[in-house]
Amino acid sequence: MATSDELLGTFVPVVVYWLYSGFYVLLDSTSTFDDYRLHPKKDEDVKNLASKATVVKGVLIQQVLQIAVSLLLFSVAGSSSSSTETTTETSLLTLARQFLVAMIVLDTWQYFLHRYMHINKFLYRHLHSKHHRLIVPYAYGALYNHPLEGLLMDTIGGALSFLLSGMSPRTSIFFFSFATIKTVDDHCGLWLPGNLLHFLFDNNSAYHDVHHQLYGNKYNFSQPFFVAWDKILGTHMPYSLEKRKEGGLEARPIKD
Repeated sequence: MATSDELLGTFVPVVVYWLYSGFYVLLDSTSTFDDYRLHPKKDEDVKNLASKATVVKGVLIQQVLQIAVSLLLFSVAGSSSSSTETTTETSLLTLARQFLVAMIVLDTWQYFLHRYMHINKFLYRHLHSKHHRLIVPYAYGALYNHPLEGLLMDTIGGALSFLLSGMSPRTSIFFFSFATIKTVDDHCGLWLPGNLLHFLFDNNSAYHDVHHQLYGNKYNFSQPFFVAWDKILGTHMPYSLEKRKEGGLEARPIKD
């Protein structure tokens, strides 16, 4: 049976997803931040191939399936809590190392699987193309995927990062919540001034927006943290942020 920390690690990121997405919905409801949009607001309805109601339904279905799979794994494997976890507090240095290892593992898994889903025409047509129906990304569409892709990319990738980093279920609550915030932010469609995540990571909303455009479809596969694999394997597409005449910003590719 799942422990309380394992249950929190399963449910808290789902709550964080909708809370953080809701924050961007509130920002989106005013014209205050129009100058920081990567696309005109109307393009969300004009260019995207899935309605917002369909997106919300698709994300909820995926989250329910992922919760069910996680609970099933906990019931089969038993508690992952160890005796050492409850006897001593984990040092900040150990936590930082576990976070870094988990980030590298998750990035590695998602880069190669993500890239393969673009190379393999069958997988792209039947799985990954669903996510790319959002040509103009927005926050709560971050996890709009085919449910099978969600299990392969997020559930298995998350399990690997959890196991290989050696983090405790309690630590995983914070890690997966952070990864969720990062994923939502990468799809928010805004380049907000002072966004700390943009200072910490080159992989950000503009970087991922390039990937969602036709010209960047074969580039910028890295997600959700670093851009290392793109740079190492030649799939990195640099960009510059330019002001659009009608207002807002545009991530334009820089040709080598």
